[in-house]
Amino acid sequence: MTLRKGPPVLVTGATGRIGRAVIDLLTDAGVPVRALVRRPESAATLPTDVEIVTGDLTVPGSLDAALHAIGAVFLVWTAPPQTAAAVVDRLAAHTQRVVYLSAPHRTPHPFFQQPNPMAALHTEIERLIAATGLDSTIVRPGMFASNALLWWAAAIRGDGVVRWPYGAAETAPVDDRDVAAVVARTLCEDGHAGGDYVLTGPESLTQAEQVSIIGDTLGRPITFEELPPDEFRRAAPEASRPAVDMLLAAWNATLGQPAYVTHTVSDILATPPRTFRQWAADHATAFTEDPHAR
Repeated sequence: MTLRKGPPVLVTGATGRIGRAVIDLLTDAGVPVRALVRRPESAATLPTDVEIVTGDLTVPGSLDAALHAIGAVFLVWTAPPQTAAAVVDRLAAHTQRVVYLSAPHRTPHPFFQQPNPMAALHTEIERLIAATGLDSTIVRPGMFASNALLWWAAAIRGDGVVRWPYGAAETAPVDDRDVAAVVARTLCEDGHAGGDYVLTGPESLTQAEQVSIIGDTLGRPITFEELPPDEFRRAAPEASRPAVDMLLAAWNATLGQPAYVTHTVSDILATPPRTFRQWAADHATAFTEDPHAR
């Protein structure tokens, strides 16, 4: 990467799947990094050359130490919306550059146009950022390939039967590593201010096809069994019902048409995005080893 030299980059969501990958990429490139964590013990696995600062998005005043003399901020919103305005105001008081991890809620495809409470939050934070005059880049990943671990790994490790709704619904899963690489580029290269980047994987795949690809990489067939949406909804924990309803509506809305696919990853990184098959091969052990048995 062509680096923009200067003060450290502040990474929020530092221990999450994207934030942590961004930190690794920046430190590997020699970019000074400051990581915001709520609890110091959660930073134990971060690289030793990363500056750890505690703070909480729900307590805007706690961010002042983290924001002192920074060059840019990677903002991952992981809190309720009430403090968003105060946090964005603090960012604007300390830096001119922010990269915000949002979602493709502006994309004219039915998968992304269903009622979604997170979309309203993203819209408001984007509005707040724009109102400050910050040099901002909005990064909008679509469906993450890593959702397959959350959704299907336990069943694949079990009886090898994935019971899931809307097997024919098509998405274009994007590899977390490609998302992190785009974020890292936009944080330390000039020319991305004002960018609005929708990131997807390179191909449209049905959910049943994704399960089949995982089976191919494991060298054994995995059965996909269509699950009625109402049964899927009833099995979900009460706290996750809004997210479940959003997903069911999105999958239903996209039936019969291919997923929305962009070339943004390859345009920014000058390398092809990883395919879902590549992602599955790189994470094969996660579908065979019980993480709780270690």
